[in-house]
Amino acid sequence: MTSPETAANAMNAADIGAFVSGPRANLMPTGSGQLSGLSFAVKDLFDVAGSVTGGGNPDWRRTHQAAARSAPAVETLLAAGARLTGKTITDELAFSLEGVNAHEGTPLNPACPERIPGGSSSGSAAAVAAGLVDFALGTDTGGSVRVPASFCGVFGFRPTHDAITLTGVIPFAPSYDTVGWLARDMATLASVGDVLLPPLPSTPVRRLLLVRDAFALADQPVAAVLRAACEALGVTDEITLFDGREHEWLECYRVLQGAEIWRELGPWITSTGPQFGPAIAPRFADAAAITAAEVARCSPLRAELAAHVRAALEDGVALVLPTAPCIALRKDAAAAEIGAFYPRALTLTSIAGHAGDPQITLPVALVDRCPAGLSIIASANQDRALLALDTPWAKSMRTTS
Repeated sequence: MTSPETAANAMNAADIGAFVSGPRANLMPTGSGQLSGLSFAVKDLFDVAGSVTGGGNPDWRRTHQAAARSAPAVETLLAAGARLTGKTITDELAFSLEGVNAHEGTPLNPACPERIPGGSSSGSAAAVAAGLVDFALGTDTGGSVRVPASFCGVFGFRPTHDAITLTGVIPFAPSYDTVGWLARDMATLASVGDVLLPPLPSTPVRRLLLVRDAFALADQPVAAVLRAACEALGVTDEITLFDGREHEWLECYRVLQGAEIWRELGPWITSTGPQFGPAIAPRFADAAAITAAEVARCSPLRAELAAHVRAALEDGVALVLPTAPCIALRKDAAAAEIGAFYPRALTLTSIAGHAGDPQITLPVALVDRCPAGLSIIASANQDRALLALDTPWAKSMRTTS
C-alpha cells in the first residue's frame, strides 16, 4: 500500500494543521537511550512543563495555568532520548472520534486529504502520518488512538488499562482512559512500548481468531480487504463475541463512560459555562443526564462483558477485528452518515475498553485509496506480545509497507 510519507510528499507540512497554535512546545531529551534521535509530539491533553494544557477548548486553556512539570509519560520519553517538538490538536476534551475541532480546526489527513483524520488524537495521527514526527502520544478511551490510526494509515497502540500512568493527563473517563501512541512503523511502535510499558513478561500469541460479528459491523469493502489480510496472516478460525447483544456492549459503554465524564469534568463545566462546538455541547449534556440507576444497571453488565472477553482470550488466543467500521468519513459527510458511524465504531472499540485489554492497529489495506486498519486484541498485560517484531503481523507489515 502507499505509505503515509508518500501521500504527504505533495503537501506543505506547515499546512496540515496538526499542532496547536502559538509557540511550539519544544523540549530536548534529558537522557539517552532507545529513543535517541527520534522526535515526538503529544496530544494537548498531556502536561508539558511551561505550557498550558489546552484540552482543545479555549475556555479550558483560559482557566488553567501552565504546567509546572511534564506528565510522567512525557518525562519517560525524554529520558529515553526522544525530543518533544510540539503539542497536537485534540477534539474538545477528547469527546469525539472525528478529529473536527470547532475552535482549532481540523488537522489534514495526509493519507486522504478530502477526509477527516479521526479523533480525538487527530493532530497526533496527522503529524505521524505526514512524517512531521517519528511518533506521537495520544489518549484512547473509546478509540481515540485506534480510529485516527486507522483513518490516517499509521500504526496505533492502546495498552492494558493502568499499564501507563495517566498522571498529568486531563481525565475523561478514567476506568477506560489509557495513554496510547502512534508511529509509521512497527519497530518505532515497539520501541516506544519498550520505554513506556512496565517490564512484565509476556506469553507469545499462540492463535489468532477472527471475530465474525465484529467484521459484520464493517462496510462490506472494508470487511473484504481486512478478511484478505487475515488470510495472509493464516487466520482461519472464527468466533462470535457479541452474540446478538451488540446494543448492550454499546449502551454499557455509553452509560459508564458518560457518568465518569460528568464526574470528572462536570464541576468545571457547571462553574465555568464553557463554549463548546455544536457537535460537542450535546454530548456533555447527554453525559450530565445519565442517572445513578443507569450506572447501577450497567456496572455488573460491564463485569460480565469483560469476563466474556477474558474467556475468549485464554490460552494465548488473540482476537482479530476491524479497527473501524469504515474508511475515514468525508469532510462533508451528512449528519446521518456520522450518526451511523458512531454506534458501529464504539461497539468495536468497546471490546478492549470494557475488558481493559491491549490492542494494536495495523495499516494493512486500502479501500478507495484510503487506509483501513486491522486490530489484534490480546489479554491484559500481554502488550509486549502484540508489539513483538517476530510476530506474523509484524513480519507481514515489513513486506507490505
